[in-house]
Amino acid sequence: MTQSPTHNSWRHSWRLAAGAAAALLLITIGVRQTTGLFVAPIDKSTGLGIAAISFALAIGQFSWGAIQPIAGAMADRYGPGRVMAVGLIALSLGSALTSFMDSTLGLVVALGIMSAAGSGAAGFSVIMGALSHRVPAEKRGLAAGISNAGGSFGQFVFAPILQTIIGAAGWAAAMWFSAAAALAAVPFAWMLRKPANAVAHAVTQGPSNLSAAIKEAFGDRSYILVHAGFFTCGFHIAFLVTHLPGEIALCGMSPSVASWSLAIIGLANVVGSLIAGWATGSYRSKHVLFLMYASRAVLIGLYLLAPKTEVTFYLFAAGLGATWLATVAPTATIVGKLFGTRYLATLFGLTLLSHQVGAFFGAWLGGLTFASTGNYQWMWYVDAILAAAAAFVNLPIKEPAPLKAQTA
Repeated sequence: MTQSPTHNSWRHSWRLAAGAAAALLLITIGVRQTTGLFVAPIDKSTGLGIAAISFALAIGQFSWGAIQPIAGAMADRYGPGRVMAVGLIALSLGSALTSFMDSTLGLVVALGIMSAAGSGAAGFSVIMGALSHRVPAEKRGLAAGISNAGGSFGQFVFAPILQTIIGAAGWAAAMWFSAAAALAAVPFAWMLRKPANAVAHAVTQGPSNLSAAIKEAFGDRSYILVHAGFFTCGFHIAFLVTHLPGEIALCGMSPSVASWSLAIIGLANVVGSLIAGWATGSYRSKHVLFLMYASRAVLIGLYLLAPKTEVTFYLFAAGLGATWLATVAPTATIVGKLFGTRYLATLFGLTLLSHQVGAFFGAWLGGLTFASTGNYQWMWYVDAILAAAAAFVNLPIKEPAPLKAQTA
């Protein structure tokens, strides 16, 4: 059967789509994953306290997740380009307004809701859905890995830049920089607008309508297990991105060690995301996830035993970075395998909501633990236990073999 020119164009333009997705995530993840750098400066400027600021950031973690299935459903209906453009504008406005806030409520509204929800609307669920419509099945894992690498590189780029701006001009100026960066990403959202009908029809078949897709998904035990594993992933990442700078400060080190630790996490995850994207095309994603989560539990144990030096934090960051955002590609791949890609933006968005419920507790409980004990020791223990649990909860998932294995 002869393929249409449109179909051939679709198959050969997937690299461009993956590149646009990577550029988008470079900015949105770069902004969102460096919020921990603002905790101490905002506290010093406003006197709100670590617990109050952590609560605002925890609301932000939840808002980022809560918007994912909503944005995904809107993208499935109206196309991802418009949804992401609106999200980027909201992210920009929220970042700019945060610079004027000196109350807990103000931080919750500007940083915890507006900025976070805007970032989420231009985040993983909509982007993964957009890629599934533009990338051939055998390349989707790699395309997801490339886009995630962009987000990780954003963390590497933004962490030292924002820390430099905070030191030179204050945290409000750094927020304005983030606002400008969000607006600069709008053209990349346009590049991922809804494809032509001929291309959309090439999407893997799944349930006939959205309500049927959601009902089928939540009736599937494997989908529930995916949610459980991703919940613990969110707890882990949010605790670290929010409170790792505070942990480093407790050890008597400068803020530059914190910013470079976050940057190293992002740089290491560029490699980790690309490897994870490749691995999902050759191995079952549940096994990839098992290894990732198990490695986190081991790393936390080693960190607790190690002397707290700059080298320790940099090595810890490099180890964590290998799996940081790399879990997105295999998780989205499992959802796509189970239910097709027609409503992937919505179904993966719901999975991301579970991730961010965990993130809410990771960010908030970290602040409460510090406020009540003066350190994060108990949070490290809980974090290690949950990482180990996430590893084993993925193993019972009934996942089809990778496309390459099926072909072979």
